[in-house]
Formats: sequence, C-alpha cells, structure tokens
Amino acid sequence: MQVRGLPRQIIRNAAAASRLLAAKTPDIEAERRRDAVARWRRAMANGLTGDEAAQAVGVPRSTLYRWEKDATPKSRRPHHVRPKNWTPALRRAVERLRQDFPMWGRAKLGPLVRAEGFKVSDPTVGRIIASLVARGVVESVPALRRRPYARRWTTKRRFAQRLPRGLAAHAPGGLVQLDTVFVNLTPTKAIKHFTAYDPIAKWTVGKAFNRATAQAAAAFLDKVLADMPFPVKAIQVDGGSEFRAEFEAACQAKGVALYVLPPRRPQMNGAVERCNGAWRYEFYETYQLPASVNELNPILESYQHLYNHHRPHGALAGKTPAQYLAAQSAPRPQPSQMS
Repeated sequence: MQVRGLPRQIIRNAAAASRLLAAKTPDIEAERRRDAVARWRRAMANGLTGDEAAQAVGVPRSTLYRWEKDATPKSRRPHHVRPKNWTPALRRAVERLRQDFPMWGRAKLGPLVRAEGFKVSDPTVGRIIASLVARGVVESVPALRRRPYARRWTTKRRFAQRLPRGLAAHAPGGLVQLDTVFVNLTPTKAIKHFTAYDPIAKWTVGKAFNRATAQAAAAFLDKVLADMPFPVKAIQVDGGSEFRAEFEAACQAKGVALYVLPPRRPQMNGAVERCNGAWRYEFYETYQLPASVNELNPILESYQHLYNHHRPHGALAGKTPAQYLAAQSAPRPQPSQMS
C-alpha cells in the first residue's frame, strides 16, 4: 500500500525519500505530480482555498497549475551546452595516455598532456576522458576494478578447505604454516622467500625463488616434507595465488590436508609471520648474500640448520627446536610400583 500526501514532519527522513522518488523514471514522477494535483483539487472541493489546499499538499500553487497542464517532467539539459573545443590531436594524445595508464584520471593525465606541448586544463582532460568512455574507446575505472583479470582469483578451490574455527595443532606436523616474504637482495634484484613453520616444534624450512608461483610453491612443498623431521599432516596458507593450482594438486597427491585462512585474517598466520621476521633480520639483513637464487639457497640451508639446531627459542624454555623434539621423543621412565 502506498501512502501519499503526508506532511514532511510526520515522515522520518521525508526529504531523503522525496529525493529518491524524484530520481525514479519519468513515468513515476509524472504519476506523483498527477496525484498531487488530484489531492489539491479535492482539498479545494472540500472548502479550502487554492492557497490553503496547495499548502496542505506541500506544493506551490503555481507549480500545481503547471503540473495540471502537463505532468511530464521536462529535460534538465541546458539549452546551450559547452561545445567540444579540443582538437583531434589532443583527443588522440589523451586516448593514448589513458590506454597506457587505464587507472589514471584527469589529475595525472593532465600534466602529461601539457608536457607534450598541449595547452589544456585538467577539467578539459576529464571531459575528453568522459567522451572516450561514453564512446566505448576506453573503460571507466569502476569497470576496470570489477574486471576478473585472472580466472584463478574466481575459480573454486578443488581440494583446499576454509580453516575451521578453533582448529589448532597439538603435535608437531599437525598444522604447518606457509607464507612468502618479498626480499630485495640488491636495488635491482628481488626474490620471493618461502617459509614453512611448525608452531609446536618451532621448526622452520625456507627456500628462495625468483617468483612466487604455484609451481614454485609445489617444489617448496617437496622440500618441506623432506626437511621436517616429523610427518606433516596439514598445511595452513593464506589466499595467495601461489598456493593454488599446482600447489593444491601436489598437496592432494601427497595426502596433506590444505586449509586456507579467511580473508583479511593475517593474525591467524602470526607464527610464520614472526618467523619471516627472523629470516629477514637475522639472515637477509645480516650477511652479504649473492644475487643469484642458485648461489643463495646453499647459504640459506646453513641458516636453516642454525635456526633449527643451534638457535635457542624463548617459547621452548631456551631449547632449540632439535632439542625440543629430542626431549619429546625420549622414552619416559615408568612410574614406580613402590610409590
């Protein structure tokens, strides 16, 4: 049921509701105007004057007379619009720059166009961009943001599962955390360091790759399973693309459960994030390292051994991860029958 004609002070947020109604199609707006004129006429038929009836309807009397003649909304387009005063050369320059930088607007493209010798303001560059978008020559920024650039971001995972609430490891290898960290070896050479960390035994495995790809993650999985001194039953990763495709298939083939963190929950990967800090500050920023991944990984193996066998860990009461595992696997004395 529709209720029309109530005073604005009765309806909460009536002004906002009126603006929403006015933003509808011309047919709805015309119906609203005809209804206002009909209520105005009924009020006058009940004994009110024209001004009193118009005040009760909430519309000026002159407007009601105009609506009575023609209720169809008129176009608000100006009679005289600003002509397109840019040259074809300027339009081509803006089009070329926008295609090179599709996410940039008039504030960034304007200085570039002026650097090419054109005398043009930023608002004019914005109007040129709008005309190019209207003609379909370039895409708008909202459309670009909604574009699915790669199927891997939208495809459903085949094997991995969302990490269940409250799931935690109670023994070494129960839930190993994996992550990657970006490292600059030189100003012109960057690598991706893969880190695996067991939050129970504090055991870590690392390896450097030139790129963080799913194929590299699958190769790193082989190293994790070989270097961890206990069976790895499950792995926990974030939603990075390197932990999909080949990596997911490798986990399934090796019988390792794979759990993915919920979006925007890096704190749930806090153990491996802390270990990434040790790798960065105790290894990469301490030693002079080669820029080649093939030369770097043997040195990385040495620090991995130092971390697991010689570096005391505060959470293990000053023991190393190797000492902790040795203590856990040592046979415990049987309780005496005399006690």
